[in-house]
Amino acid sequence: MKRRVVLTSMGVISPLGKSPEEIRSSLLDGRVVFERPDFEPEVVVSPVRDFELRRYTGAFKERRYLNRGAAFALAAALDAVRGTGLTREMLAEAGLFVGAGPHLDIGTEFPHITGGEMDRSKVDALWILRFLPNTAASVIAKSCGIRGENLTVGTACAAALSAIGEAFRRIRDGYLDCALAGGGDSRAYPGGILAYRTAGALFRGEGDPDQASRPFDENRGGFVSGEGGAFFVLEERNHALERGASILGEISGYGNTIDGYRMTAPAPDGKTAAQAVWKALAEAEVSTEEIDFVVAHGTGTVLNDQVEAKIIRDVFPGRTPAVIALKSWIGHLSTACGAVELAVTLTAQGMGYLPRIRNLEQPCVQGIDFVHTGRHVRGKTFIIENFGFGGQNAALVIKI
Repeated sequence: MKRRVVLTSMGVISPLGKSPEEIRSSLLDGRVVFERPDFEPEVVVSPVRDFELRRYTGAFKERRYLNRGAAFALAAALDAVRGTGLTREMLAEAGLFVGAGPHLDIGTEFPHITGGEMDRSKVDALWILRFLPNTAASVIAKSCGIRGENLTVGTACAAALSAIGEAFRRIRDGYLDCALAGGGDSRAYPGGILAYRTAGALFRGEGDPDQASRPFDENRGGFVSGEGGAFFVLEERNHALERGASILGEISGYGNTIDGYRMTAPAPDGKTAAQAVWKALAEAEVSTEEIDFVVAHGTGTVLNDQVEAKIIRDVFPGRTPAVIALKSWIGHLSTACGAVELAVTLTAQGMGYLPRIRNLEQPCVQGIDFVHTGRHVRGKTFIIENFGFGGQNAALVIKI
C-alpha cells in the first residue's frame, strides 16, 4: 500500500519577499521587483533585495564557498526546518533532495585570466566548491544534521520540482519517513545573463521593466531572470500527525519525462511534456475535472508558451481549469523556479487567492482560462508544471 506524503513546513526567499507574510503582502499590493541591471541595461532582472545569509546562519566560515544560488538554498532550508519540532534524531534519519544548476559567473570569480591562464595567487584554495552542484546539499546537510538518503538534481528548470517529486516517492515507497527538498538559484549576474542572452531566451528591449515579463501574451519577448530559493519538509502523513505537525498540503502525484528533441527548444507537439502531466494525474488518481487550477511554467518565451498552451488544451479538452503564471511576478528562477512557485502558490492559497498573470493583455491562444485578474478562489487540487532546457519535464499534483 502506497503511503501518503504531506508538506509540513516551508522556507522561501523570493523577489516578492523572504517569508509567507511578505509574499502575501506583495501579492495583494501588486508589488514586484523588476529592474535593469547596471552591467546590462538592455535586459531586466528580478532580484532578491537585502539578502544577508548571516541572518540565517550566524557566523558561518563556509560562506565564501557558496555561490548566491547555494546561499539562497541554505537560507531557505534552514527556515523550513526551524520551528518544525523535528528533533536532531529525526533529522539525522531524514533525506535531502536538492535542485541545483551551474554557477556561470566565471568573469567575476576569475577576473585575472589571460590567454587561458589564471593568476593562481588570487584563487581561493577551495574555489571549486562554488562550482560543484552538490555544494548546497553538503552545507545544508551539515547545518541541519541530515544524514539520510540524498540526491542533487540537475534537470535544468525542472530541477527543484523534480527534487520534491523524488523525495515524495522515497517517502511514499517507504524508504524514508521525512525529507527536506527544494532548490536555490541565481542567474542575475553578468555570466548568467550573457549565457541566456546569447541563447536568445531573455527579454531584451526598452520600456517599463515591470512590463517585461508577460507569459502567454501575444507580445511576449523572452523571460526575465530572477533569483531565490525554497525548501519544504515532506513527511509520511502518520509521522506528521503523530507529532502534531501542521499540514500545508499533500503531494499525491509526480510525473517526469524528457523530450529527446533539442537541447534548448521544446518538442513542438508537446506530447512528451504532456506525458509528465498525465503521469502525475495517474499517480494521484485524479481526473482532469478534479484539477481546480494549473500553475503553469509560463516563461514568456515564444516557443515555450506556445507549446505549453497546447499541452494545457490537450490535457484539458473543452474545459481548462484556471491557469496562473508566477514568473510574471518573480521572473524565471531557473533550477529553483518550481520550488519557489510552489511556495508562492501555497502562500496565496492560504488566503484563498489566485494571483493574476501580470501583463497578459492579448493571449497567444484562445480557449484557456488564464487568470487576468486576481481571484478569490480556494482550490482543493492543483497541478504545477516545469519544462526546462534539454526537454526536461516535471509535474506535481498537490491537494490542499
